[in-house]
Amino acid sequence: MPELTETDLHELGYLLPARPGMAEAEVQTPCLIVDLDAFDRNLIRMRDFCRSIGIALRPHAKTHKCPEIARHQIGHGAVGICCQKLSEAEHFARAGIPDILLSNEIRDPVKIDRLARLPGLGTRITCCIDDIDNVAELSAAVTRHGTTLDCLVEIDCGAGRCGVTTPAEAVAIARAIAVAPGLSFRGIQAYQGSLQHIYDYASRAAQAERSIAIARETVAALAAAGLECATVTGAGTGSFPFEAASGVYTELQCGSYIFMDADYGKVLDAAGDRLDAGGFENALFLLTSVMSHAKPGKAVCDAGLKAQSVDSGLPVVFGRSDVTYTACSDEHGEIADPDDALKINDRLRLVPGHCDPTCNLHDWFVGIRDGRVATLWRITARGPGL
Repeated sequence: MPELTETDLHELGYLLPARPGMAEAEVQTPCLIVDLDAFDRNLIRMRDFCRSIGIALRPHAKTHKCPEIARHQIGHGAVGICCQKLSEAEHFARAGIPDILLSNEIRDPVKIDRLARLPGLGTRITCCIDDIDNVAELSAAVTRHGTTLDCLVEIDCGAGRCGVTTPAEAVAIARAIAVAPGLSFRGIQAYQGSLQHIYDYASRAAQAERSIAIARETVAALAAAGLECATVTGAGTGSFPFEAASGVYTELQCGSYIFMDADYGKVLDAAGDRLDAGGFENALFLLTSVMSHAKPGKAVCDAGLKAQSVDSGLPVVFGRSDVTYTACSDEHGEIADPDDALKINDRLRLVPGHCDPTCNLHDWFVGIRDGRVATLWRITARGPGL
């Protein structure tokens, strides 16, 4: 597909918020900006950690939904990416990403058919299964299209969401996969989502050990049944040191480490420091402009609910202690400004409360280096994802 021109993008409803060379103060708001220096350091930090401990990195692309960022991650040693929705996987496969784990179950017949076509694009595709009936559905689809799928059995290791709850169920599904035409059993998915945001280190460590024990028990049961479990995948930005040190996991699915957000700023490490202070840095910001200061002590900016997700709390104003983001409605953000320091059209960097769904609301990342726009990356896999 040829590169779209600016006119094409405008007609499709994509308004460019910036152009390379602009000063940050000229970028149209509300807009997502990426501090490219901090972004690079985050990539390097995770790459070096994985190399030092000898574990694979498969970052979760639901964080950014952007093929250009996925290419940067693979260029920094990632073996591939994860996607959470089939539509995301389709976008990344069409963009040439060579190895994708769809870390979710696919059960709708139309979606199963689409999934079975994806390896035909030249991408290695792995999917998750937690119901033995799904094995026959997937096998029939890949047989029909002449493709193959790698498969993981998803186990529930504490999140209470998807996944089988006993080693016996995992063994039964793995056996079915191993003999199904077009399917290959590769291992298990053992991701504990709720573990990522247990702020207290000791509490998080205790829960991580329980999750790891479930994964270890499942691997042992598969081995006893003569089934090789080559892959044990999971972990996230809040928990990866535990899984990496377990001797059970073979790859990490961390996603938010590239950006960080305000909620991860509450997660403490073993020394009692915030994760975004002692290691990974805030690299993603919602750039916003002051649009009104009609009332003393209160400024109003243009970043409201339609520009960010507040499911994990309100954003934090980056680099300033004199002003505080206090409330939002559809198109407005209220900022406490007790000293009336803010002026009309002042720009503020906000650290989103939750980076993943905030990125899903925008069409572009604007990359900033040395105070100027260096690049624009299109968020092609955004949206509800059919």
